[in-house]
Amino acid sequence: MNNKTRLSFTTFLSLCFIAFPILLTFTLIHHNSFIFQPFPNIIDKHQHRISQHPPPTPTTTTTSSHIIGTKNHSFANQENDSHVSSTTIANHKFLDGLLPSTFDEGSGSCLSRYHSYLYRKPSPHKPTAYFISKLRNYEHLHTLCGPHTHSYNKIMTKDAKFTKNDASTKCKYLVWTASNGLGNRMLTLAAVFLYAILTDRVLLVKFGDDMLGLFCEPFPHSSWLLPRDFPYWKDRKHIQTYENVLMKHGGNNSKELLPSFLILNLQHTHDGHNNFFHCDYSQELLHKVPVLILSSDQYFVPSLFMIPSFRQDLSKMFPEKDTVFHHIGRYLFHPSNEAWELITKFHETHFAKANERIGVQIRVFNTHKAPHQTIINEIIACSVKHKLLPELDLQKPAEAASVLKNQTSKAVLVASLFSEYGDKLRALYLRNTTVTNEVVRVYQPSHEERQKSSNGMHNIKAWTEIYLLSLCDSLITSRKSTFGYVAQSLGGLKPLILQRAFGETIPNPPCQRARSMEPCFHYPPKYDCSRSNTTVDFTSLFHDMMHCEDVSSGLRMVNIKH
Repeated sequence: MNNKTRLSFTTFLSLCFIAFPILLTFTLIHHNSFIFQPFPNIIDKHQHRISQHPPPTPTTTTTSSHIIGTKNHSFANQENDSHVSSTTIANHKFLDGLLPSTFDEGSGSCLSRYHSYLYRKPSPHKPTAYFISKLRNYEHLHTLCGPHTHSYNKIMTKDAKFTKNDASTKCKYLVWTASNGLGNRMLTLAAVFLYAILTDRVLLVKFGDDMLGLFCEPFPHSSWLLPRDFPYWKDRKHIQTYENVLMKHGGNNSKELLPSFLILNLQHTHDGHNNFFHCDYSQELLHKVPVLILSSDQYFVPSLFMIPSFRQDLSKMFPEKDTVFHHIGRYLFHPSNEAWELITKFHETHFAKANERIGVQIRVFNTHKAPHQTIINEIIACSVKHKLLPELDLQKPAEAASVLKNQTSKAVLVASLFSEYGDKLRALYLRNTTVTNEVVRVYQPSHEERQKSSNGMHNIKAWTEIYLLSLCDSLITSRKSTFGYVAQSLGGLKPLILQRAFGETIPNPPCQRARSMEPCFHYPPKYDCSRSNTTVDFTSLFHDMMHCEDVSSGLRMVNIKH
């Protein structure tokens, strides 16, 4: 090898030694970029979806358990990546501050409390800081005054009388007793809880065996269940009613002693249901009674907004007047583990595979006025008119499920006491193809044939279906149904309400969109507080109240945008 060749070879080796580390470094960097981000455009879209608060329920054909695992993994990664993402996850999980963080999440005693965010879309309606502070203050009061505390034992065993000017006890109580079906019970329980917050009372509930397996305990550190040794049940004949006390103590100069226990009956069947509960002078009297025993089957929240001493506080808690039950219900009602297992199994089997979920709640009060087929035709007319379900192509036979497996699907949940509705709707969509080629699957979890309000398993099934309806994207509900009211309010939905049908004639229009997601107060007060013999239409006095679409004399809170 001559000198010139040796020099060229040496130069080549030198260049290789210089270039090789650079090339190796570049290769490793490029390789690592593909290891950690194999599909960069997909990850970008996924992160964008999370930043937009995506619904945790899946919209693909993947099973729910896989989707939930994927979502959790994504949330965990984002939580490590940025403070903003972890805050977003925490807000969603704790319902924007509604849920207290003082429960032992790891105990497993209430899985639904911290797992519901995996199944429910984030609510666009955010609770105010003022309402959240009210909840935290209430929880503290409940801990101080709850069952078997020193204050509770003192009040419940002391046979004392209280004058109108006596406010000697910090702990006062509001005892709720069950009435009618589960829908009515949940509505009035939410109203009673709000009344307890407004009046600084501790809410205690008297559950029978038919309700003990429905809900988790809502308040940390203390139970809301009324102890069985509550003295009222032993000596109830000596407990006075609110109407009698109001007659005796109506005058400001009255010096008579007030009872320690007082029955407040707000049932719609009670002769005194227009007993001026909505008036300030009644509230001044009730405030002095240590223990109120309240019985109601009504959502009397509009009455609370009528009371001048409450209205300002309520407006600060709920600037959106149609979110009262939405916030209180999500705070108060968490399915027990038994109910939660039924909910999640149904969701994973049927809802998770659907692109859209539609709830149909059918409550028939008189089966003789309209045959089942008329109501089915009305449901189809309503759902097609509002584009919830596609029209049927009656000229084209139904295709095999294997052919349509990749088509867009809709899951329809039918909640009814009668099996005919689910069976006929299911058969209709199995026999026929839709004009859009969408696949419609119809499911009806139960059909009890009649309401069994005192049956525990019946109530668990009812609560399961209410909750599943609240997870739907759209709702069709029946008139005057408290079952439907609870579902729509929990889900933050304004349902399509079916019109009353007679005979075989389908109403035109078949359904009407509710203006508010709030439940209807079916039997509101009629009389003016300052003129006791004068009836008044309260919608003329309060612009954030309107008559209900399904009960013309009822009242419903609405959100008035200024």
